[in-house]
Amino acid sequence: MTRLIEGDLVFEFPENWKVGQYDRWAFYRKRFKGCCSGNKAVDFAAVCPEPQNILWLVEVKDYRVHRRTKIVDLPLEMALKVRDSLAGIAAGRFQADDHDEKHIAEKALRTQKLRVALHIEQPLKHSKMFPRAIDPSKVYQKLKSLIKSIDPHPVVVDRSNCHALGGWRVQADSRLPSK
Repeated sequence: MTRLIEGDLVFEFPENWKVGQYDRWAFYRKRFKGCCSGNKAVDFAAVCPEPQNILWLVEVKDYRVHRRTKIVDLPLEMALKVRDSLAGIAAGRFQADDHDEKHIAEKALRTQKLRVALHIEQPLKHSKMFPRAIDPSKVYQKLKSLIKSIDPHPVVVDRSNCHALGGWRVQADSRLPSK
């Protein structure tokens, strides 16, 4: 298993997948982020091998403790990150200096299918201080309309249902206090 940590969540991908934390790539941070007046990035680029041969762009949002404070609409923010990440992965294929980043970008551009996943964690119990403010079905509908030419069937998931995608698992980081 390949383990990647995003905030308080641990993502485990099968060993045969090529996975990178795209928003932490040196190519993105040092060269592509500021290109063309600025670019955004998804958290993970994950290449599922044959026979599925899928590039997954995965963004993680964890609102279990801190509510969303950004003004931009979540589906629009996600759509922009997907658009910019696709451009960055393509550029990274040619311009990245890091061998692993370049290799993942090469694999990503050879896939047969592109999928988008928005992973949202929210408080399990509603409270006035930490309400479940985001309706995944509404986020899905708007995201779907924004990126239909990229992925006509994006997914909005959490820890309880992301395993249905057939590739990765997510759990709370056991080293941290549970929320």
